[in-house]
Amino acid sequence: MSERALKIGVVMDPIADITYKKDTSLALLWAARDRGAALYYLEPGDLFLRDGRAFGRMRDLEVHRDPGHWYDLGEPAPRPLAELDVILMRQDPPVDTDFLNAVHLLGFAEREGVLVVNPTRALLECNEKLFAQQFPQCCAPTLVSCSETELRAFHAEHQDVILKPLDGMGGSGIFHVGPEGRNLGAVIETLTERGRRQIMAQRYLPEIKDGDTRILLVDGEPVPYGLARVPMAGETRGNLAAGGSGVSRELTERDHWLVGQVQPMIREKGLMFVGLDVIGDFITEINVTSPTCVREIDDQRGTDIAGLLMDAIERRLAAAQG
Repeated sequence: MSERALKIGVVMDPIADITYKKDTSLALLWAARDRGAALYYLEPGDLFLRDGRAFGRMRDLEVHRDPGHWYDLGEPAPRPLAELDVILMRQDPPVDTDFLNAVHLLGFAEREGVLVVNPTRALLECNEKLFAQQFPQCCAPTLVSCSETELRAFHAEHQDVILKPLDGMGGSGIFHVGPEGRNLGAVIETLTERGRRQIMAQRYLPEIKDGDTRILLVDGEPVPYGLARVPMAGETRGNLAAGGSGVSRELTERDHWLVGQVQPMIREKGLMFVGLDVIGDFITEINVTSPTCVREIDDQRGTDIAGLLMDAIERRLAAAQG
């Protein structure tokens, strides 16, 4: 535990709009407050750069375990981000120009010694769908292309495929095209914007009916329970945002093997909070921007995942101080 209270900033989408009962960012803030940290709130638009130094219009933040009143904010005041010990980057995808600009600005704070979780270099390097492709032994057959010819050939080979954008979240923009190929041309045309945008095609995994399991890694170590997000009837997407239901389950031997395959690179990149998405035997995504599902697992298993992350942050800060 630090000798003085840590100063922890959070960059997030509007706190007024979160879903109280399942928001992971709120769980992280509760855990930080429980350890005596002073909290500061920023939205991405509050970040700015002046003469090579990163600043933010910060507001003092208090958080509460009250579904009718979960936060209080102070008045905004411009302050150097370097006044903070830690910044939790919790802005949700899409990873578009605005997101990347915010990450670049946080990189200036990082250079002044602020611990950004996750590190800005990793956020810039690790597209959540493409990052998983660095581990082809862990993935179902996959194609990334903007070519209608290539995408049609992939469908002809595998018959049953999922097509999706590279920058989506929450199941948005995901299409399932079966062996009959119904609407394949329209789907490709829409997702690629007539051949101008790269998209991902993957062999359909029928195991999705049993759930798309989120496995959380804290400082490279897996939480022993995942959250299987089971699709609602008639859906192929297990994402909770797409109506799926979350059921916690213990990690399997295969899950642990998959974790072992990615752990060395996760640690090498300094990633402190990561979510693997697993369908059947395969990783489909590696989430590094704003992993979720903490609250659902905690509620069902009595774990304290946010507390584990705060402990890891304190260890990382202590190691940096020598």
